[in-house]
Amino acid sequence: MTRTINLSVNDVPVDLDYFVQGFIDHTVNGMVSGLEGVHEVKSVEITLDGNKLAVNINNAPLSLNEFVSKVVRNTLVGMVSSLKGVTEVKKLKIAISGTQSPKHHAR
Repeated sequence: MTRTINLSVNDVPVDLDYFVQGFIDHTVNGMVSGLEGVHEVKSVEITLDGNKLAVNINNAPLSLNEFVSKVVRNTLVGMVSSLKGVTEVKKLKIAISGTQSPKHHAR
């Protein structure tokens, strides 16, 4: 994997194995790449503080309507709350940068 994935929950860094890094990378990129106005995604930073969600794509803030914000928030909280050592998610920060690996296709 040539991308860097950093995750912190409640201001505490969370160690991620290779599988979880890939899962977070694909989930986040799948969500944001389908949003209006998003083209090539080189970096993503998502912060959540309580109910306040902020998304930056390629170092530019992305405006989200209430529905999309709620879907992204609930997806991320559900995903990270399943990780070992994570109990309650009050604050969350995900930062993804670097180049994506080419997709592998099954033959």
